[in-house]
Amino acid sequence: MLLNIHPENPSERKLRQVVDQLERDGVIIYPTDTVYALGCDIKSKKGLERIARIRGINPQKARFSFICSGISQVAEYTAQIDNEVFRLMKQHLPGPYTFILKAGNQVPKLLHGRRASIGVRVPSNNIPLQIVEMLGRPIITASLKNDEDDFLEYLTDPRDVFDSLGKQVDIVIDGGLGGSEGSTVIDCTIDPPELIRQGAGEIDLM
Repeated sequence: MLLNIHPENPSERKLRQVVDQLERDGVIIYPTDTVYALGCDIKSKKGLERIARIRGINPQKARFSFICSGISQVAEYTAQIDNEVFRLMKQHLPGPYTFILKAGNQVPKLLHGRRASIGVRVPSNNIPLQIVEMLGRPIITASLKNDEDDFLEYLTDPRDVFDSLGKQVDIVIDGGLGGSEGSTVIDCTIDPPELIRQGAGEIDLM
């Protein structure tokens, strides 16, 4: 299903339709402030396994990040955040950044496996933020392409996304044209934090 949702003023009825699907182990494709992404409920083992199959990766080895509604929700799923990292996140979120943090006890084991760290995002896009708020917990965010597929461009038109992947997911949200560059990734499990990937967001760690 291709579901049009206004990016500035999302329809509550349509958001509820998406959340209902997520609560039934559904998989969606949704816009962020960077690229379109695959997503499911953070607690859905079936959803995680479906996303791994779509991307052609082993779910036990996959490194998924997730979307939170704000820094306060991030703190529920991570170990204690020190003051320096908190200030860094507060300065840049919401925005096109992924912060790697030490995982807390609330993170499902399937999500971080044997790893002690997770990636978290608070995008500057009302659609995923309101989906997370209505769901009451984070959703997974996974790229539409494998990390190895550097030669492939991100699909930016949701209609092209639907034509390519619509049969493999339950809902493709049309929230307008997406970006063509992923998020900037910062590893905050080390001191000082380290830039892992330069993406759409500018950051100065000096």
